[in-house]
Amino acid sequence: MERTPDHPPTLNPALDALQVARTVTAALVDGGLREAVIAPGSRSAPLVYALAEAERAGRLRLHVRIDERSAAFTALGLALASGRPVGVVTTSGTAVGNLLPALMEADHAGIQLVALTADRPEELQGTGANQTTCQEGLFPLHVRFAQTLSGDTVPEVDPDEVPDWLAAEAAEVSGADAHPRTTALRRHREHLASVVSRALLAAGGFDTEDVEGFAGVPGVAVRESAPGPIHLNLRFREPLVPAEDDAGAEAWVGEVTGQPAGPVRVNPMDLTEQLDLDVSELHESRTVVVAGHGSGPLPAAFAHALGLPLLAEPSSNARFGHNAIGAYPWLLGSAGGLGEDSHPLAARIEQVILFGRPTLTRQVSALLARADLATAFHQPEPVAWFEPGARRERPVEDLGELAVVAGHGPAGWLTDWQQAGVRAQAALDDALATRHDEVGRPGALRTSQLVASTVRGPLVLGSSSVIRDVDLSWRPPTVPQSIVYANRGLAGIDGTVSTASGVALGTGQRTVLLCGDLTLLHDVGGLLVGPGEREPDLDIVVVNDAGGAIFAGLEHGLVAQREGMAEVVERFFGTPQDVEVRALCAAYGLEWIPVDSEDDLLSTLGGSPGPGRRVLELRSDRSARPRVRGQVEAAVRATF
Repeated sequence: MERTPDHPPTLNPALDALQVARTVTAALVDGGLREAVIAPGSRSAPLVYALAEAERAGRLRLHVRIDERSAAFTALGLALASGRPVGVVTTSGTAVGNLLPALMEADHAGIQLVALTADRPEELQGTGANQTTCQEGLFPLHVRFAQTLSGDTVPEVDPDEVPDWLAAEAAEVSGADAHPRTTALRRHREHLASVVSRALLAAGGFDTEDVEGFAGVPGVAVRESAPGPIHLNLRFREPLVPAEDDAGAEAWVGEVTGQPAGPVRVNPMDLTEQLDLDVSELHESRTVVVAGHGSGPLPAAFAHALGLPLLAEPSSNARFGHNAIGAYPWLLGSAGGLGEDSHPLAARIEQVILFGRPTLTRQVSALLARADLATAFHQPEPVAWFEPGARRERPVEDLGELAVVAGHGPAGWLTDWQQAGVRAQAALDDALATRHDEVGRPGALRTSQLVASTVRGPLVLGSSSVIRDVDLSWRPPTVPQSIVYANRGLAGIDGTVSTASGVALGTGQRTVLLCGDLTLLHDVGGLLVGPGEREPDLDIVVVNDAGGAIFAGLEHGLVAQREGMAEVVERFFGTPQDVEVRALCAAYGLEWIPVDSEDDLLSTLGGSPGPGRRVLELRSDRSARPRVRGQVEAAVRATF
């Protein structure tokens, strides 16, 4: 541009691609990022080289997956296991779009997934350049923070004022002889680092506008929220690789300090002391405590302190202790306590105290929807899965106040529920044992029960039939024996194998995934781990009933009984398949173990396997599920 009075010469010093990548990487590590999953690509190369430098310095761990969707769900599992932000790196183009399912799950589950996407520079946008599309604002409904970064723009500077500003800044910081370009580049790095820092704060659910030192950066959309995913779109201009004489990044000093805390355990007796309550002074109420997904062990402690029955979903991680009621969905019945198929105790419930997100059963949904019940929800901070005011439960932040609302159970209230649960659980166990004796092998419901009861350590449950089977059948242990993970943010089956791999890598423990055949096939790419990559210690237990079993338990099962509709329901909902899982395992280099009996299952899971992955396949008859469920329901109802 010519020098004219209206257009004075401006300085627009640019950071090269590797300088941008190194600045962003340093800010990510400083902000707590310790793991990232990389999908291959050329445009993302600068960030990959910078991350590799940080890994060599011991500051983080990297994992490689060739498929972006698998990479994103692996990162999601790592974040689930660690409680930290975890990055997923992609190149430009359609690669970016493959992150959407995992970002949607992370949004609704409150997981700090950091999408780091590479992009073409400004001058290539809208030109038809290869692998170039608009990536800004691609995930607006599902991220807490989104920003496009590049090496081009000096922030917060009027172009007409750049020369004077740069000269003044240079004189102040580096002396009168300092070149304005040096100052501009330094300020640009500071800008990039501040944006990354704000993004990570937003991922943690913080309102970054009130954080000293971060306010005033333009073009950043931040909303106060629960923890969740973020998106940093990085525009890189060639060259994309280090120069031959590149001296490498500035020295990384020291090792990473501090490890993820992992899930927090709460001792029920400790909570009783913390609440400092005289239970006898509370009002009596026939209250039950419902523990939904992600609540943690707090509901178990709360129910214990107040002497209340606890109805806990498997992925609540509160399903333990003497207050936890076994077979509770059968006791509630289809109408949440008001139907003919419910236990008389359920109709006597006066109040429900909810922790976490109820996601699994229509029985609990019906219970919470009962107009005759008072309901309250423990909400100490914003959550990701509903907007304030959208649910009928009264939100209560303080546990002491919640205890006053809940009251304590009248004499016999808890005991009656415990006895009903014991009788129902025994009837369920007997019905499943009888079924096993008839067919000579465990079915889907019994397999889910055995896996949940046997696993000691991380357990990942697929979000379809199996997690519901566990909820129906798992006898609550006295003390917690496993940590249960599940993608219940949106309850999809996509990415489950990759999520479980991330959990195994993140915990460093042998992990068990229990899933159906369609869940396995939906993420079969998650089985691919390249040579030289860390292989998760993972057992995948597949209940293979050759299709989708969940729909038989929904309205579609009744539709299938109508004349001429069985084939329609089977084709479009059952979605039958005949894939050879054994051949699939051979293709991916995994050990395949057929499971033909309860002894096979228990001895394999309870043994001492070597490192790596195994697939345990148990074949089940999907058509028998309604009949088995009916037999169990009849046995349980006979105990009422």
